[in-house]
Amino acid sequence: MFLAQLEAFTEVARLASVSRAAEALHLTQPALTARLQTLEADLEIDLFVRSRRGMALTDAGRVLLPYAQRAIGQMLDGRKAVEQLRTGKVGELLIGAAPAVSTYLLPGLLKAFRSTHPHVRIGVRTGHTEEVLEMVLRHEVDLGVGRPVRHPDAALIPVFDDELILVAAAEHPFARRGQVRVRELADDRLILFDRASSYYELTSSLVRQAGVVPESVIELDNVEAAKKMVLAGLGVALLPRMALDAELRSRSLRQVRLVGAAAIRRPIVAIRRRDAGPPMGPVAGFLAALERVG
Repeated sequence: MFLAQLEAFTEVARLASVSRAAEALHLTQPALTARLQTLEADLEIDLFVRSRRGMALTDAGRVLLPYAQRAIGQMLDGRKAVEQLRTGKVGELLIGAAPAVSTYLLPGLLKAFRSTHPHVRIGVRTGHTEEVLEMVLRHEVDLGVGRPVRHPDAALIPVFDDELILVAAAEHPFARRGQVRVRELADDRLILFDRASSYYELTSSLVRQAGVVPESVIELDNVEAAKKMVLAGLGVALLPRMALDAELRSRSLRQVRLVGAAAIRRPIVAIRRRDAGPPMGPVAGFLAALERVG
């Protein structure tokens, strides 16, 4: 209400007329006069005197005018900034991402997001999903992307299902056959990666349940290292499909179907605080981009 009083005051000062100011503000004269009188009552001083040329500022009115103009200008700037934030045109987006997500999903996703949100500042922090969840809960990032980890204060938004697929180098006997039974993994070297990840547990669980003891095992700390080992013909690996686009397209790696085994899928979700409210601005834009991935 105070802003409305200042708007009435500055318009009368600009136009030197209550009637013209009321018309400019789409108000009746009594309504505008009431706003001026309320402002003067609050300040306990007259801001205008009537003269032959219309409404003239008193000394107090002249002192108040620049402050009123700045206050109105700042409020308008604030409204513009909030509107830009709401529509996602400006602002900051901080993302927490699991290692495979940050390596294989985010680059293309953020490139597309940047093309429609060029003025949004983007930051990315990586960690295993449990760490990403903590980043979200501690307000260190706006949202996280990883596997679903339940927490009462976290909301999980499904994005897509990634799949672990068995791959071998093009010249490997498994690749030439195109399919193998799980028990045949015992006859080859199995390449595992990132003991702290859910991918490691999914692979280990598959071979344990099948009673398979591989001929030997190579353990590495990341997907890229595992891919290079497979490309070098040093073994086979169950790797996330989202990490294999280039290799499968070039056919340097071949997918080998596991006969008698169910598909190994791992959901990828966006993680937000439950108290964050409806997504808006850059967060809403990024979630929309994630939906298109799915």
